[in-house]
Amino acid sequence: MKVVIGQGSCGIASGAKKTEAEFQKQIKDKKLTGVTLSKAGCIGTCFLEPIVDVYNDDGTLEARYVKVQPDKVEAIVEKHLVGGKVDEDDVIAPEDAEILTHQNRIVLRNCGIINPEHIEEYIATDGYKAAEKVLTQMTPMEVIEEIKVSGLRGRGGAGFPTWFKWKSARGSEGNEKYIVCNADEGDPGAFMDRSVLEGDPHSVLEGMIIGGYAIGAIEGIIYCRAEYPLAIERLEIALSQAREKGFLGEKIFGTDWDFDIRIKAGAGAFVCGEETALIASLEGERGMPRLKPPFPAQKGYWQKPTNINNVETFANVPWIIRNGGEAFAVYGTDESNGTKVFALAGKIKKGGLVEVPMGLTLNDVIFKTGGGIKNDREFKAVQMGGPSGGCIPSSLIDTPVSYEDITKTGAIVGSGGMIVMDETTCMVDMARYFLDFTRRESCGKCTYCRVGTKRMLEILERICNGEGREGDIELLEELANKVRDGAMCGLGQTAPNPVLTTIRYFRNEYEDHIYNHKCTAKSCKALISYHITDACRGCTLCARNCPVKAISGTAKEKHTIDQSLCIKCGKCAESCKFGAIEIE
Repeated sequence: MKVVIGQGSCGIASGAKKTEAEFQKQIKDKKLTGVTLSKAGCIGTCFLEPIVDVYNDDGTLEARYVKVQPDKVEAIVEKHLVGGKVDEDDVIAPEDAEILTHQNRIVLRNCGIINPEHIEEYIATDGYKAAEKVLTQMTPMEVIEEIKVSGLRGRGGAGFPTWFKWKSARGSEGNEKYIVCNADEGDPGAFMDRSVLEGDPHSVLEGMIIGGYAIGAIEGIIYCRAEYPLAIERLEIALSQAREKGFLGEKIFGTDWDFDIRIKAGAGAFVCGEETALIASLEGERGMPRLKPPFPAQKGYWQKPTNINNVETFANVPWIIRNGGEAFAVYGTDESNGTKVFALAGKIKKGGLVEVPMGLTLNDVIFKTGGGIKNDREFKAVQMGGPSGGCIPSSLIDTPVSYEDITKTGAIVGSGGMIVMDETTCMVDMARYFLDFTRRESCGKCTYCRVGTKRMLEILERICNGEGREGDIELLEELANKVRDGAMCGLGQTAPNPVLTTIRYFRNEYEDHIYNHKCTAKSCKALISYHITDACRGCTLCARNCPVKAISGTAKEKHTIDQSLCIKCGKCAESCKFGAIEIE
C-alpha cells in the first residue's frame, strides 16, 4: 500500500509537511511495514489541500482524502491502513471529484499523481519515449511537421504557432543554437508553470529535448524566477536524474547528439517574461527589451539563433509526439487547438488549476468547473491575461475561451490566469491595481511606458480617492491609446488593457466615482461611510472591536459612529452579529 501526499507549493502552504510527519509517526508507531510514503505535486484542486491519496499494491487508487491536517491522520491510519476500510469522513466529495473527471489533462497528466523527484515514475508513464522516438526514428523536419499538424500555439501569451518558431530557428544560419524555456511566470494570480515544474518537471525537460533536436540546438536553458525555490529544486533533481540515465549530456539516447539543459534563476522582473528582455537577462545585462527585428530565431542569445517557449508549451510536446498531432488537434477549435491550463483565483469557490479544451465558454470554466462564485454572490467580471489582459464582464460570460474570441473582448488569453470578481469588486480600483503593477514593473526604457503608465496611475488614484475631475475618463483613454501605440515591447503595449476594458464595460462606475462621489461596489474607502441602523441591539461588540474608538453608546441601546474618527477599516461590520452596520 502506498500513501501519496500532495506537496506542491499549495499543499505545503496548507500544512502538508506536518501531515507527512504525522503519517510517518503513525506508521512507525503501528509498525506498518507494508506501507510506503511518497509525495506528488499539485493535482489542481488547491482548495482541498492537503490531499492524501491511498493506493493499493496494484496501483489502484483506493481513496482520496482532502484537507488532511495532522489531527485527522490517526483516524485515517486506523480505519484505512490498519482496518482496510475507507474513512468516509474525510474522503473527497463526489462534486469535487467531478472537477478532475470533466477535464482533459494533457499538460497536467502526471501532476498530483507521480513523484516528481523519482524519474522511474515518469518513465513508467512512457516518459522519455517520445524523445527516444524523435532522436532515433524522425528527422527534425518531421518533428516540426508533427507539431504543425497538432496546431499547438505558444501557451505563454501571444499564442504564436510553435511549429513556425521552431522552423524559423531551424532555418537560421549557424551551428550554435539555443532553446530556452520561459518559466518567468509573473502574472498575479497565475501559477500554471510553477505547478507543472513542481509536479512533472521531466515532461518539460523531454519537451525541450525534442524542441532542441528540431531546431538543432546545442544547449537548453530554463529561465525560472528565483521566487519558485521548490520548482528549481525539483528541476535540479530531474536534470541530475536525466543525466544519469543518459537522456542529457553526451551522445544522448545512444545517438551522436550532445545536448544538455541548465537553469538560470531570474530576479523576478515581470518584463523578463518578454523574450528579448529575458535574453538580455541571460546574458548578464539588465532585463530590457530589444527592438525586433531581428527576432530571436535569427539573433537571440549571444546573437545566435534562439527559440523560446514557455513551460506549458514544452509540456505538451511529448504527448503530441507519442499520440500524434491529430490527436491533439481533436481538442479545441479550428484556430485554437488542444487544451489549455487555467489558474482560477479570486472570488471563486473552487480555486486551483484546470485543464480544459480551448473553445469551452467562460461560463463552463467558472461555474461548472470552478463551482461558481464564493458565497453565491453575483458574478461581475473576470480578469484574463494578467496585468496585460483585460476585464471581461458578466454579459460576455458565454464567450468561448479561444485566442480569437477572448481578444475580441479586449482581453487576452495570456498564460492562463483567471481572476474572478463579484459585485464587491470595484472595477476602477481593479484597473488601478493592475496599472500600479505594470508601472512598477516597467523597465523604463521607453517614455510611453515609463511616463505614460505613471500619469494614468495618478489619474486612477485620484478617482479612487474621490478627487476625480470632469474629463478624466477621456484623458485616460487618450493616454492609454498613446501608450499602447507608442511602447516598444508587449508589456507597455498591453499595459493599458485593464483601463480600456473597465472603461469600455464599466464606464458607469468611473462616472459614479467622479460625478457622484460614490463607489458602486462600496470598496473605495474615500467614497464610503459606515452607519449603524435601528437593528442595533447595543451588544457593544462593534465598539470593542473598533481600533480607533470611533463607536460610542450604552449597552442595549443603539450605538453611533463618529465619522471624523472612523478609518473605515470594516472591523465593526465584520464583528456585528445582527447585520446592523451598513455601508453607504
